[in-house]
Amino acid sequence: MGGEALDAVLVDERGLEGDRWFAVEDDDGRFASAKSTRRFRRRDAVLDYAAATSPGGGVVVTGGAGRWEVGDPRLDAALSAATEVAVRVTPESGVPHQDGGGVSLVGSATLAWCAERWGLDADPRRLRVNLVVATSEPFVEESWVGRDVAVGAAVLRVAERVERCRTVDLDQDGARARGRWLAPLGRERDTCLAVYADVLGTVRVGDAVSVP
Repeated sequence: MGGEALDAVLVDERGLEGDRWFAVEDDDGRFASAKSTRRFRRRDAVLDYAAATSPGGGVVVTGGAGRWEVGDPRLDAALSAATEVAVRVTPESGVPHQDGGGVSLVGSATLAWCAERWGLDADPRRLRVNLVVATSEPFVEESWVGRDVAVGAAVLRVAERVERCRTVDLDQDGARARGRWLAPLGRERDTCLAVYADVLGTVRVGDAVSVP
């Protein structure tokens, strides 16, 4: 589902607090996604829904003509109808919901480079990244792999580049996929864009980023 923009968020060993904590799960224990893997099953219908934290700390899902709190059986019924299979929204338990590292980030210069070189709408929502860092050099974040990066009071240990999938070329989270990303990434960037990091601390919009 689509995410939400935050001014500040707590970060723990798992990642951003609440990020991907809930998943749409079927009777086989696989999670709805835009791709099929060992853990995920392709169910593009979930991309028409968005999730946001309510003032009371719960999670509210909107999509189609509906609005439900997680835990409402009507939400599970609506998602089951949309995906044409029995599904339910479940919290993370034994199987991680994260696709890779705890947090993903991309540089603004990287997005601008992609937009100019490939003539596409490089909306970061298409990448489903957690953080967009203001940078002046394209792909500089890839040079941070194996290093600790300070973001405000938090420390990010950058672990690896993110290998992309078909999700980047789908409409999602209010972003229209104008221009294809996956094919040129495969030709020129090893199908990789953005990086994963493991983190601890609190991250705020406007925090300074420094690489020792």
